Amino acid sequence: MADEKKSDEAKSVDAVIVQTDEATQQPADANAVETKPETPTVKNVRRPKKNSISEPKTDEQKTIKDLADLGAAAQAKADEEKISAEAATIEASEVSGSKILTDLADLTPDIATLVESRIYVQRLDQLGRAYATGKRKDAVARVWIKPGVGRIVVNDRDIEVFFARPVLRMVINQPFIAVDRGGQFDVMCTVKGGGLSGQAGAVRHGISKALLAYEPTLRPALKSGGFLTRDSRVVERKKYGKAKARRSFQFSKR
Repeated sequence: MADEKKSDEAKSVDAVIVQTDEATQQPADANAVETKPETPTVKNVRRPKKNSISEPKTDEQKTIKDLADLGAAAQAKADEEKISAEAATIEASEVSGSKILTDLADLTPDIATLVESRIYVQRLDQLGRAYATGKRKDAVARVWIKPGVGRIVVNDRDIEVFFARPVLRMVINQPFIAVDRGGQFDVMCTVKGGGLSGQAGAVRHGISKALLAYEPTLRPALKSGGFLTRDSRVVERKKYGKAKARRSFQFSKR
């Protein structure tokens, strides 16, 4: 009997447990929507404002600010001094530049005189002759002139013998005619290289330079006539594949 009573009690306890489980479990509904538990949100939360009145600065902060102000003032003063120094330098340079220009303007005549006396001075040898070297094409002439009766000797021969063509003798006498010194100087020269035309041009060039060495005041007339300029025109060299510098060989069609 006791065993039966215990089994009945156990059955009743199991039945109570089953009922409680069914009560806790809800029936499944297809249209039911699972809802998550709402989390509390904080909206329009006002934060406490900071005190608008700043706290009084400490002694250390005041010292730092004072030092910063002093540094800024010193920098500004240094900048002003630098600008004033640059302005003074520019003004001094302008003044010195104008002074230098004035001094150069004052010295210009002296410099010109010195240059003229240094370059255009009479140059004579021990025999009182003026010497110069003349060149034209491949010819080189050494020329000496001295006051005389107008005699011209070329390579120990008279000019009429060495330059038989009148046009060549006319070329040689051109410098004397340009400066109005015809028949007033004797000329002795040696010439080599080139042909007669080149040699005549070399002698004329040498006579012009010798006249300049003997009388520097004749330079303007000689220079304007082109007698002091070395004529650089020379024969153009022959090219391979050509008969001369530019002359081609005769063309043959067959």
